[in-house]
Amino acid sequence: MVIIVIILQIVLARAEAVNGSIATSGEIVRLDPRLDQLFPQWAVLEKLAEGFTWVEGPVWNREGGYLLFSDIPNNSVFKWKEGEGVSLYLRPSGYAGSAPFKGKEPGSNGLLYDSFGMLVLCEHGDRRVSRLEKNGTKTTLADRYEGKRLNSPNDAVYKSNGDLYFTDPPFGLPETFNDPAKELPFQGVYRLSADGKLTLLTRDIKAPNGIVFSPDETILYVTDVDPKRSAWLAFDVKDDGTITNGRVFYDATPFTQRRKGAPDGLKVDKNGNLFAAGPGGVYVFSPDGTHLGTIVTGVPTSNVGWGNDGSVLYITASDSIYRIKLNTKGKGF
Repeated sequence: MVIIVIILQIVLARAEAVNGSIATSGEIVRLDPRLDQLFPQWAVLEKLAEGFTWVEGPVWNREGGYLLFSDIPNNSVFKWKEGEGVSLYLRPSGYAGSAPFKGKEPGSNGLLYDSFGMLVLCEHGDRRVSRLEKNGTKTTLADRYEGKRLNSPNDAVYKSNGDLYFTDPPFGLPETFNDPAKELPFQGVYRLSADGKLTLLTRDIKAPNGIVFSPDETILYVTDVDPKRSAWLAFDVKDDGTITNGRVFYDATPFTQRRKGAPDGLKVDKNGNLFAAGPGGVYVFSPDGTHLGTIVTGVPTSNVGWGNDGSVLYITASDSIYRIKLNTKGKGF
């Protein structure tokens, strides 16, 4: 317990050191004139905090005006607020067991809020999707499919009707794909309906990761981090909420060959442009699949999330938190 406290104190101290003076970082590569409509000419990437281990799941709390994000190896959710810096928000975040966790990623991964403003967590160690209640307890939303434990839920998105879609790769298991505790022989993308029914949408993606809807919810984008088919995928959403016509939206292998990292979390703006975390930065695509440009962080980049009035993009990358102020706004703002 003493060791855990010391580690957290070091993380917070390093984060506060950066928060005392926000620094600019990285660069913006502009490949298509349409990017200029999204990025002001003066746009800069700001580093807000550093010193974590592997950060993920940035989500903005509109009521409180702060950012939450996961540090998966530290089994924690941290909070960042302008003028206050970083503080510990929740621990444990993804593994509540008493025995030491054997793997490297026990904590929560993707974070999001439901329509009631409750925090929903994709938990690696406890292999479930949960909701944090106001009294600090957690309610399990999904942890089994047909009686078998999920692998380690990774990321999730709500549809406007209240259905929750999420991905379930094995990255939170100590031995990932070959872990002896893995109960499902596949990696799935699921829909948890508002009435609590869990439906498997596809089992044909080797390593499903990030997930997001187009603004009109007719397309579901899913990331595949399989080294043999590293790509951003697209599916048509049928009227009954299931998906069909899976296809490669954009091949990520040229990026993975040049930079460290893999395609990961992603979000869309109000016009359907994709902001996709991946090798060395955030890749911006138009709805027609054109690569408009890249926010270069120089390190493996895990996820993005809209904040403030919707025009600020927060980025989790390796051990650091970034933001960039844009001309566009995220879906839902």
